[in-house]
Amino acid sequence: MKKTVLFILGLSCLPVVMAQSWKPFQADAKTEKGFSESPAVVLLDSTSVNVSELGSGTFVIRRVIQVNNEKGALANRVVKYDYDPLTAAAEFSEMKIYHPDGTVTDLDVKKACDYAAPARAIYWGARQIMMEPGMLQPGDVIDYTINKKGFTYALLAAAGETDEERFVPPMRGEFYDIVPFWVSEPTVRKVYRVSVPREKDVQYEFFQGDCASSVKLDGDRRVYTFSVNNALPFEAESNMVDRFDVAPKLMMSSTPDWKEKSLWFNKVNEDYGSFDPTPEAQAKVNEIIKGKKTEMEKISALTHWVADNMRYSGISMGKGEGYTLHNTQVNFTDRAGVCKDKAALLISMLRMAGFESYPAMTMAGSRIEAIPADHFNHCVAVVKLSDGTYIPLDPTWVPFNREIWSSAEQQQNYLPGLPEGSDLLVTPVSDPSNHLFRVVADTKLNADGSLSGKFTVYAEGQSDAAIRRPFLQGYAERVERALETELLRVSPQAKLISWKANDPKNYEKAPIALTMQFIIPDYATVADGVIMCRPLVLSDLYSGVRSFLRVNTDNENRKYGFKDSCSRLVELQETMTLPAGYAWEEGRNAEKKVDTQSDVASFSSELKSDNNKMKINATLSLGKRVYDAADWTDFRNAVKGYKDLSDSELVFVKK
Repeated sequence: MKKTVLFILGLSCLPVVMAQSWKPFQADAKTEKGFSESPAVVLLDSTSVNVSELGSGTFVIRRVIQVNNEKGALANRVVKYDYDPLTAAAEFSEMKIYHPDGTVTDLDVKKACDYAAPARAIYWGARQIMMEPGMLQPGDVIDYTINKKGFTYALLAAAGETDEERFVPPMRGEFYDIVPFWVSEPTVRKVYRVSVPREKDVQYEFFQGDCASSVKLDGDRRVYTFSVNNALPFEAESNMVDRFDVAPKLMMSSTPDWKEKSLWFNKVNEDYGSFDPTPEAQAKVNEIIKGKKTEMEKISALTHWVADNMRYSGISMGKGEGYTLHNTQVNFTDRAGVCKDKAALLISMLRMAGFESYPAMTMAGSRIEAIPADHFNHCVAVVKLSDGTYIPLDPTWVPFNREIWSSAEQQQNYLPGLPEGSDLLVTPVSDPSNHLFRVVADTKLNADGSLSGKFTVYAEGQSDAAIRRPFLQGYAERVERALETELLRVSPQAKLISWKANDPKNYEKAPIALTMQFIIPDYATVADGVIMCRPLVLSDLYSGVRSFLRVNTDNENRKYGFKDSCSRLVELQETMTLPAGYAWEEGRNAEKKVDTQSDVASFSSELKSDNNKMKINATLSLGKRVYDAADWTDFRNAVKGYKDLSDSELVFVKK
């Protein structure tokens, strides 16, 4: 078959097949189950990469999409591609539309738009290119090619560099790539091909699926090819772990191991002077740790000061946007930045307090594999304790939070940049009791169906942060409105009479204890001699803390791992005084006693009637944030037990 070689931005790329080589794929698109019914079918999804000695790559990205119906035409009327100009350049090199009657529309790629990409909180100049094929008809085939040069992430550019130097990765000469091999549309052929200098060693692994692969020598180069045929869209499950953790993916890296990356990460920041002290910052450190006696008191005070006093906002400031962190002078003066800036300031202040501290890279959301490809999106800090162990700290995720490492990040991989080097580490599971959510209520059910009384919420850890948020973020005059909002979750007629809390602004002093007195007219359903209602503690009160309620428990089985926001211990206690002459009718709706126990998740409840008192006790313990598919039965049984009880109504009959 005749081949041609494309040239992009001054560098040669791998050979790519001529125009209509996708024609044979149309036959597969007609015969494969599920392909013809789809709004559109990807006939070819191809990426070819040519890696230089310096580690930068030139990419040829080609997609051929067949439109099957009007929905597919609408979905493909615009083609977009994101890139970061600090580290890459991208452009459309060709776009054609092949029509069913044999005619071809050749679009002018010079009309492509190149504009600032939509952004929120981080404004580093990311861009987006766009071409508009316009109105399409069923049977049309869009064939377009994007040429790109550079690498993936927005990393530090060296001072005085040439334009070409900005495409060289920070670890000069090293190459890596992370290639999702799952598809969102039926795809006849997906292929990834990379050519590297023959002497460059590249390790790779294909995860969570199968592919055809080959390694061939081509002169002074080594060519790796990976492909899959007739791929159907990946079917996700509700509350599933990140797709990178369960769907097919390819990871490649020329870096030997994570320890080498750790050593490099340490050196690049030490050489730059990211953590050099300043007199102003030193004075603030002395002020913060004054009177603190233990190392953990000092570490906690410094972590919380940075977390609470440095605004999260990313604006491109040139040097320092990436692996090399902005220095103390910039961070302490500006008091604004992204995760790496908050981590850098904390490291500087810890060092000024006499601690040994370093930056660490992590991935909020998914797993990091043993193949040292940079699957990172977040920066934190580590500090060395007197016993020689390191612990992670995250000033980005713990503003006004009693934790110094957010347990919403438990079971998360991280790589510290240590002078002695480090392997990939993982944060431990946080015991459910660290995130207690307890509601103790003393209520009175009246014959007219109204409910009155008071309840106290006790919370710790992640639960404490959620309950305390209205007192620490926003205007003081809106606190009572926020508390009323919680009552309105229970009933639109609920009224807050009074409230009190134990010094809610001083979150470091003690866990929160918040008491509210209330009345709710027409809370219960009243009929002839019968009153029906749900216990207050099992209502939607503070449903935001009960994230497990958003986990879909309908299906008995799961294929993939799943996640909740955090491990959690929920304790609910209510003593309800009944109207004179009424008694609980056992066996109606709610079970008297439930006990489901396991190492993963447990639920127990007990309902008791004592004279004119109804006592409700329920305890739910959820052991992790990230669960394996094998944990589903235990987790589902516990959460479903809770949901079943909360959906039940207590029935009281007049005797």
